[in-house]
Amino acid sequence: MIAPYGSWASPISLDLVSGGRNFPSAPRLVDGEAWWEEPRPEEGGRQVVRHRLADGSIVDAVPAGVNVRDMVHEYGGAAWTVAAGTLYDSDVADGRLYRLAPAGRPEALTVPGRLRYADLAVDLPRGRLLAVCEDHSDPDTEAVNRLVSVDLAAGPATPVTLVEGADFYAAPRLSPDGRRLAWLSWSHPNMPWDGTDLWLAELDDAGLPGATRHVAGGPDLWVAQPRWSPAGDLLFVSEPTGWMNLYRLRGSTVEAILPMAAEFARPDWIFGLSTYACLDNGGVLAVARAAGRDELWRIDADGGATRLPVPYDEIGAVVAEGSRALLTADSAGDAGGLIELDLRTGATAVVARSLAVDLDPAVISEAQAITFPTSDGATAHALFYPPRNDAYTGPAGERPPLIVTSHGGPTAGTGTGLALSTQFFTSRGLAVVDVDYRGSSGYGREYRRALEGQWGVYDMDDCLAAATYLAAQGLVDGERLAIRGGSASGYTTLCALTFRTGFRAGVSYFGIGDLETFARDTHKFESRYLERLVGPYPAARSLYEQRSPIHFLDRLSCPVLILQGLDDRVVPPSQAEDMVAALTAKGLPYAYLPFEGEGHGFRRASNVRLAAGAELAFYGRIFGFQPADALPPLDLVVPSAPTAQGAA
Repeated sequence: MIAPYGSWASPISLDLVSGGRNFPSAPRLVDGEAWWEEPRPEEGGRQVVRHRLADGSIVDAVPAGVNVRDMVHEYGGAAWTVAAGTLYDSDVADGRLYRLAPAGRPEALTVPGRLRYADLAVDLPRGRLLAVCEDHSDPDTEAVNRLVSVDLAAGPATPVTLVEGADFYAAPRLSPDGRRLAWLSWSHPNMPWDGTDLWLAELDDAGLPGATRHVAGGPDLWVAQPRWSPAGDLLFVSEPTGWMNLYRLRGSTVEAILPMAAEFARPDWIFGLSTYACLDNGGVLAVARAAGRDELWRIDADGGATRLPVPYDEIGAVVAEGSRALLTADSAGDAGGLIELDLRTGATAVVARSLAVDLDPAVISEAQAITFPTSDGATAHALFYPPRNDAYTGPAGERPPLIVTSHGGPTAGTGTGLALSTQFFTSRGLAVVDVDYRGSSGYGREYRRALEGQWGVYDMDDCLAAATYLAAQGLVDGERLAIRGGSASGYTTLCALTFRTGFRAGVSYFGIGDLETFARDTHKFESRYLERLVGPYPAARSLYEQRSPIHFLDRLSCPVLILQGLDDRVVPPSQAEDMVAALTAKGLPYAYLPFEGEGHGFRRASNVRLAAGAELAFYGRIFGFQPADALPPLDLVVPSAPTAQGAA
């Protein structure tokens, strides 16, 4: 059927986008049984822990209403762990730690207060939990981070400090014999990928750290994911060669494991990332990322390595026990989920699907890796998704509108796994390009650090360059280009709309409009992030002003859709409200959708549905097509005329 691009009917519905995918994460294999975390968007975004029992049945491991999350660093992660069949978790409702025996009721382990816990580890012989603790007791000062222990037998207990003094801590990891503790630390102005220290301490009889050794890292070298092998070797990922590769501390010697031009770790935005697993035979099962795609490698104890041909090219996590491994994995055409891998045969089986329905391959757009020229004589990368719906073709001579998007962070990267938000648009006849601008991870340290001092410049340049490249290739309509993004990508979106021409529409999900406000008001974890990306504040205040779209809206000349959570601590709602006021003053069409009860990222299915529908309706209004979907009316405000302030 011939129909205008954007107007195609698609089985990838708003309901499917908003609530159909419950992607498992944070898998564990404990005593032969699988555990994992799973979102419940239909329950207000609640996170639950699931457990596959020995008989193969799958149950919720927490009672109804329990929300297994933590807010350390605001992004959280590693909010639960399991030992001897007992679950230990943080409930985001009060931030306290709980113990939950099978068929039992949650038992509070910590006292009430303004404490948050993450990255939990169980020390059963000493009857305690180890954790990162973030103390918000004094609202007038910056939160204090420590490594702590929590007594499991003392009833609700006050945590005991084990290590303190640095601004941030992560990954307390106890050796198999319980005698040594490894951990990570870093301090302002670094983010963990800027420079991290890996420490190793002997524990005394009371379990307190004694003699401490610096193993790896430093103020300018990233270290991630320390982990103990069954034999007692300490493994970790670091990038002294410019690539995040695996290393092993054996005795007093650090040795490389399978050096290659690939990344074996992801930026540590959350706790508990697990992109490799130690095997019982001394080997390693690891995920290597290059050019936006993942490969699974098995590395033998003698150094031999084999790439395992699993049917997925996006692998989020890997754990192993005995002859089995668990992966969280998918690809553009396969929603995947939690996958069990037999390490003897290479066979895979789905433990928990991330999508309740099968997707029609006739409407799935496969990612096409592109490399293109950009500003300052550089080269950038992206994944291009052309329109795909075998039931439709566009009119002769018409090219599809293009939506340019990019990842948040900005220190992050795109991937080739199933993104329903992308397929939602491509199956309706819109093209999407997902840009790995300079600064993205997955291409080595040099590419990642190219954004230092250039945030708000190189990222928007690369997004515009991707659109220009695709239009020049005749793959998209150069007169119907939109840019969208959330968080840091929302900032890139607003910069591109303000400081460059070429885009005809923009969509900002909780995007940053004012870098000064972000630098002053954001939370501890990111409070000095911009020193590398932009410059030290307030010394470089003029540069912050020059890079802030809010000060240059006289250059903005196209409609904008703004979506914002009103409980957002990372990007305060005031930034969205300032943008709305400026758009009104300028006399430009806009729509503003604020969401009660949402933070930095939308979790509630109803809100995700509303946002996706509003975005599609917005593109239809701007680009002149009628969506096939029955969408709620979009309140597109069209000011009658700019005010004197807006015209100035």
